[in-house]
Amino acid sequence: MQLLLLRHAHVDGHRGDVAITDTGHKQAHRAGQWIRDNGHDVAVVLYGGTRRTRETAEAVVAGLDAPEARRPDVADSFALRNPDLYLGGDRVSMVSTAEAFAEQTAHLAPADVDAAPFFNEWLRHPERVGFWVAHKTPPGDDAASVQRRIAAFAASLNDVPAWRGRTIVAITHSPVLRSVGLGLRGTDGGEPPYVNGYAFTVTAESLLIDEVAPATS
Repeated sequence: MQLLLLRHAHVDGHRGDVAITDTGHKQAHRAGQWIRDNGHDVAVVLYGGTRRTRETAEAVVAGLDAPEARRPDVADSFALRNPDLYLGGDRVSMVSTAEAFAEQTAHLAPADVDAAPFFNEWLRHPERVGFWVAHKTPPGDDAASVQRRIAAFAASLNDVPAWRGRTIVAITHSPVLRSVGLGLRGTDGGEPPYVNGYAFTVTAESLLIDEVAPATS
């Protein structure tokens, strides 16, 4: 089984659950064409919970241009979500403003978010995802826990008999890809390009194996 683990397509900022742009739709459609032209028999396209990952997955399927009988399903996969962070007792997604964080909580105003030490640093850091990747004690998932989550997710794909020997496309977020890259390379490679990522061979025994390679060009 092949797993193509890809970042979502282009978005105009991260101030909430935003849509991909027209540029992003074109990127994802081209990625689907690339996947098709490189001989991948896609069983399913999974996405990581947000509008941007779902729209990327749908555009990838459109780019595959498969006959209706062979068109892969698009399905939400909880494992592909962004890291779990906790703020005021609530799980929050990584966003770029105190207001966008406060909207995800039941009890906090933007000023309260700004007073929380991790989130105060996050909002002011010039490379926020890199700040989280390097952080040893974030309020929730660290990079190592996301690595373990994706490894378990990948191994579980073999549980579906109809998927064995085929390709699974998984659309996720940059912190997830950077966590996986850190585990593979021992160093954070920085922000991956949109609709690019890693190609793996998956076995039931060894989770993620293969030489690291870009999945699209």
